[in-house]
Amino acid sequence: MIAAAVLLALLGGWELYSDLGGVDPLILPAPHEIAFSLWNDSGVLWANFTVTAREVLLGLLVAVAIGLTLAVLIHFSRFARRGLYPLLVGSQAVPIVIVAPLLVTWLGIGIVPKLLIVGLVCFFPVVVPTLDALRRVDPDLLKLLRTLGASRRQTFLRVEAPSALPALISGARISVATTVIGAVLAEQGSATEGTGGLGHLIVYANAQLDTAQAYAAVVILIALALVMFALLNLTQRRLAPWTRPAREELIA
Repeated sequence: MIAAAVLLALLGGWELYSDLGGVDPLILPAPHEIAFSLWNDSGVLWANFTVTAREVLLGLLVAVAIGLTLAVLIHFSRFARRGLYPLLVGSQAVPIVIVAPLLVTWLGIGIVPKLLIVGLVCFFPVVVPTLDALRRVDPDLLKLLRTLGASRRQTFLRVEAPSALPALISGARISVATTVIGAVLAEQGSATEGTGGLGHLIVYANAQLDTAQAYAAVVILIALALVMFALLNLTQRRLAPWTRPAREELIA
């Protein structure tokens, strides 16, 4: 309720600011114009939304797979921890706009380079909390398992992996927003004419001076991120009920 009240207040202030001529509608359309675009352009918005939603979902899965694989590799290998981890940190300073054209050149225009772009943008928030959780397992519990004759594989599957599961899901939740951003960047860099996704639609709408449609696409992207965040919260409650998110979170 509080979030809804704050949102209504912001929209009201935005509408009043636009009505008073605070800024050119071509730069910042009023909320009612965006609402009209959501209704009148629902067909084209939906067609592009389905493209982006597929890229975001698959891209998040790619990011989680890359992040989990790297976290496990670094956890098991001292060589990877010393040689690979610093490179992963440094990779986050490389602008994706530099890498995206290379991926498009190597792999062509299609969904594969887009998924790789999203994965590269979003894997790091998965690696760090997962790796930290693997390192924080109770050492006394690990000693007990070794005393009982548990193998390294059994220790990982029965203790370390379940302990790291909440951190893995939390990392995925952090990655949701950047996944949407990564998909938009990928679409803007490699989309063709037609239903190239909401990222492509934003560029096209701005070029046609249809700013309301561009903002309508942004509203849909925000809604997509919120829905995915809520679904990941639900996933955490199902898979790791002992770490249920606090009631004060944005999405309960």
